[in-house]
Amino acid sequence: MSHDSTAAPEAAARKLSGRRRKEIVAVLLFSGGPIFESSIPLSVFGIDRQDAGVPRYRLLVCAGEDGPLRTTGGLELTAPHGLEAISRAGTVVVPAWRSITSPPPADALDALRRAHEEGARIVGLCTGAFVLAAAGLLDGRPATTHWMYAPTLAKRYPSVHVDPRELFVDDGDVLTSAGTAAGIDLCLHIVRTDHGNEAAGALARRLVVPPRRTGGQERYLDRSLPEEIGADPLAEVVAWALEHLHEQFDVETLAARAYMSRRTFDRRFRSLTGSAPLQWLITQRVLQAQRLLETSDYSVDEVAGRCGFRSPVALRGHFRRQLGSSPAAYRAAYRARRPQSERVPAAESEAASAVAAGGAGGPTAPHPETAGVPPQVRRTAGAGALGAASVSASASASTLAAEQHPRDAYAGSRGGLPGQRSGM
Repeated sequence: MSHDSTAAPEAAARKLSGRRRKEIVAVLLFSGGPIFESSIPLSVFGIDRQDAGVPRYRLLVCAGEDGPLRTTGGLELTAPHGLEAISRAGTVVVPAWRSITSPPPADALDALRRAHEEGARIVGLCTGAFVLAAAGLLDGRPATTHWMYAPTLAKRYPSVHVDPRELFVDDGDVLTSAGTAAGIDLCLHIVRTDHGNEAAGALARRLVVPPRRTGGQERYLDRSLPEEIGADPLAEVVAWALEHLHEQFDVETLAARAYMSRRTFDRRFRSLTGSAPLQWLITQRVLQAQRLLETSDYSVDEVAGRCGFRSPVALRGHFRRQLGSSPAAYRAAYRARRPQSERVPAAESEAASAVAAGGAGGPTAPHPETAGVPPQVRRTAGAGALGAASVSASASASTLAAEQHPRDAYAGSRGGLPGQRSGM
């Protein structure tokens, strides 16, 4: 399926200047960049795999500053080209940036702006999004980066529509991705866009990776406070929310604790964390439920109560949208992946509980939600949108509607596969 931007026709229709060639890919490297992320576009676009049916790109590795370039482990790299070679490229990739708090070199930013003005496709992998943002190429656009750095990107560049849930975002002529593996996803997407599914599939087989990875970054998030939050007045409110997830409270409660109106609180919270407060709160409750399912024997109903959901139905709906599985199926799949030595005590504990409860000693019937559990937890298409879901009529309709139809979620619509997004 194609994922060209349909919401940015001007960007999609732009033509390359006469000196640029579509098949030329320039990779812009800086000193201090991680070697793994830097190597991804070099491997995808720099190796001739025509024997496998993958059309060939011409790779230009460019130094974004004076060398030698030092990278992970103290290695020193010497790029064969400088910034002047970018003028020939139809695609420019920035695989990483050494620091999310320091500005990139001005000459490199000028080269990126000029390339974009001349019709080149600009790609930022992981922290490379900070370089694109510093060049002004993400202003008013949707973008993503590693979830750990998304709050900082949103705070430093408030005009960028940062979505930390996505594996990558394709906005036509500007594309960004999340962490390391998502960089591979985006590079495969570029090959698929240029040459079709067959070529991308052949390349994926050579790399021994899935041709299309479903899902987003939600499953990898943790409860860590965003970097730079410590000095912000909202830090105390965020910390309180994380410590009281077992209680039932809403965004209005958080706004009141911050002595702000709901509108002001929403705006400040988004600039601080890169997320709308309702979306953030639901995500944190689901993450807490995920941990309890992994580490406790609480029933799903008990987990829902201990994570602040007003009903098990609400937990199941949000859990499935974020992680692509019911809570019971997630627990069963998680335990199935644990080493046998860790699973035996749990089984003995459950058997002992059954005997203590007066059970007959025979095997119990499986819970209907765990029957036929897939070998791995998979995310369903459309997951992560925090959109509409069918709920039982016996549930509290008004409460669930408020929780499951957030008006201030990041994306009003998500085209294409989960884990990637077209332009807004």
